[in-house]
Amino acid sequence: MKKAVLTCAIASLVMVTGAFAANDTASTPVVEITSPMDYELNSFCKAIIEGDIDTVKRLIALGEDVNQKSLGKTPAIYAARHNRAEILQLLVDKGADLKIRCFRGWTIKKYAKLSNAKEALAIIEANS
Repeated sequence: MKKAVLTCAIASLVMVTGAFAANDTASTPVVEITSPMDYELNSFCKAIIEGDIDTVKRLIALGEDVNQKSLGKTPAIYAARHNRAEILQLLVDKGADLKIRCFRGWTIKKYAKLSNAKEALAIIEANS
């Protein structure tokens, strides 16, 4: 009985090891996360979502890039998505490019429409 169990265990181990050895790791895509910013929303976009215009103004004054994506979306997209019209206008005044699409290929206008963000949509249309 012991011999049969031992034989089955060794056979299973050989099959599993052979399956891993046969796997071509060169063709397997590797996703590297280089910094926490790759998977965490940055402070600038958090302030926009919260509607904290004073913090947004301070960060812009300190050199924050108004077109730098966070989690695949621009600050203007976050402003439009959350209907932060005053912040969106500030971003536009500071050079935000409303033509930049998110990582899905969606436009800022689509985000505003999906969110029923009428004030933000009016700003987008006025600056397009």
